Amino acid sequence: MAQVLEFKLPDLGEGLTEAEIVRWLVSVGDVVAIDQPVVEVETAKAMVEVPCPYGGVVTARFGEEGTELPVGAPLITVAVGATETTGTDASAAGGGAAPARTEASPSSQDTAESSGNVLVGYGTGAPAARRRRIRPAAPAASVGEQAHGPGRPGRTTGDTAAPAPALAGPSATASVAGGMSATAPGQAHGATAVAQDGPVAVISPLVRKLAREHDVDLRALTGSGPDGLILRADVERALRAPETVPATPAVAAVAGKAQGERVPLRGVRGAVADKLSRSRREIPDATCWVDADATELMAARAAMNAAGGPKISLLALLARICTAALERHPELNSTVDMDAREIVRLPGVHLGFAAQTDRGLVVPVVKDAHKRSAESLTAEFARLTEAARQGALTPADLTGGTFTLNNYGVFGVDGSTPIINHPEAAMLGVGRIVPKPWVHQGELAVRQVVQLSLTFDHRVCDGGTAGGFLRYVADCVEHPSVLLRTL
Repeated sequence: MAQVLEFKLPDLGEGLTEAEIVRWLVSVGDVVAIDQPVVEVETAKAMVEVPCPYGGVVTARFGEEGTELPVGAPLITVAVGATETTGTDASAAGGGAAPARTEASPSSQDTAESSGNVLVGYGTGAPAARRRRIRPAAPAASVGEQAHGPGRPGRTTGDTAAPAPALAGPSATASVAGGMSATAPGQAHGATAVAQDGPVAVISPLVRKLAREHDVDLRALTGSGPDGLILRADVERALRAPETVPATPAVAAVAGKAQGERVPLRGVRGAVADKLSRSRREIPDATCWVDADATELMAARAAMNAAGGPKISLLALLARICTAALERHPELNSTVDMDAREIVRLPGVHLGFAAQTDRGLVVPVVKDAHKRSAESLTAEFARLTEAARQGALTPADLTGGTFTLNNYGVFGVDGSTPIINHPEAAMLGVGRIVPKPWVHQGELAVRQVVQLSLTFDHRVCDGGTAGGFLRYVADCVEHPSVLLRTL
């Protein structure tokens, strides 16, 4: 008898708790090999192809494209030891016995061949198997329905070929339907509703913490997420109007929500919103700015590129100036540990740079920028920018930054007040370089002028240090030969 293994969305690392299904790479009835990618998902960090550690026939997919799933939610079920016919026959309602179904956990290695080469926090080569509890399967649900036991909010299956038994709670690892006939499609699962004193439909620990800090009763809220999942926005809405608790989603749509088009804050857009909001809440920032004559910098770049070899980008020259300035003012290459009440000055410069893509604003990170030449920086900027445009950046490409360079001049604007990329301590903003009247050597002339702005965490330094950093950057822009001191 074929054994049906349930493969769940694995831990994608970097603290990510959810991912959106972008594209299914397999269909129900397909035969998959061990480690074959089965779905492409988008996290707040990057696009990731998720490989399945089990080989067999796909009997069910969970979630339509565009659905957001939390880590640990079912992705697919695979009939191991089955032929392609097995997966097809399983879809017949009222057929014979359904194959056994087991959660795909590290302990499943004793029952099915698997590789263990999956993603962060997930693998099949972990501790010895726990004893599995066996229980009869519940009647099958119609396509598009999936009942879950206590503690797991209901989800919608994108398409299923085999009737899926009701899932047990987290402690159950298997459900065998041996000798029981499948129920015809359209019948409901015999799942019991969550009791008033049972778990609530909350997955994010941040949502629970926010509710606990403000004494919000999560059981009194109606979640606006998929299948009633309680989101952070639901808790914040309750804080703004604690006396008004929507009884049903229909009432909330009329009484508690403004009219107009609604765009979900999720994926990259949601991650940006969370990070910038946190930056504004936690960091006492201040901004200083200065205009600089970039005529000589532009001339120096033109001379470099005219000499032959790989072309040097303006962003690379600005990055090289930043790393030299951070060497002189290391306070700005740091982070703040408020729990220990310490400023942590970081040994190396991992330089983030803002890149606008079709998916939204992302900040790739050039590792060890302080060790790179202008030519090396140009090549790395080009590689990361292209990966950002293609949505191919990895979580490692988007994390670990210590200082951010934001060239918003590409949007045709002169100035801005950057928001610090938490948990960094500063960000340098660069406006457009345009011809302007400028006093040069005592005479009025038309020069290439740029506005530079520095937003800094006032906890790590005072205005004198920030001003010294910005003035050094401006001096290097106006007189690139100043950089020769640090080369």
